[in-house]
Amino acid sequence: MAYDTTNIFARLLRDEIPSYRVYEDEHTVAIMDVMPQGIGHTLVLPKAPSRNLYDADPESLGVLFKTVQKVAKAVKKAFAADGVVVSQFNEPAAGQTVFHLHVHVIPRFDGVPLNKHSGEMEKAEVLAANAERIKAALAE
Repeated sequence: MAYDTTNIFARLLRDEIPSYRVYEDEHTVAIMDVMPQGIGHTLVLPKAPSRNLYDADPESLGVLFKTVQKVAKAVKKAFAADGVVVSQFNEPAAGQTVFHLHVHVIPRFDGVPLNKHSGEMEKAEVLAANAERIKAALAE
């Protein structure tokens, strides 16, 4: 299946829709998930268009996961998390709902279950505050 240039992440990368960016470099962007499964749920996206892992340029994957590692360390620190979940879905059967390659980075806390990834959006002020915490951790 071909890459859809109108998907929400492609539009976000073109600044057609707003996002809470916590990190950006030449090849990647990290943003707050607006329907988080837990505090600090962040998404890391390559700027290069790819539907998912299957059609991604292999060289872009190394750059992507370099950013994933950086963001994972920052969210763990920013939220004093006990651990971090890193997940990535490919095709609807695996749970992929947006068809632009992206990686979920979710801080985890002992005894605290993840929320469902629902259609309910987090409050803007919460997302903005969480983004600032991650940016501060990245700056240290």
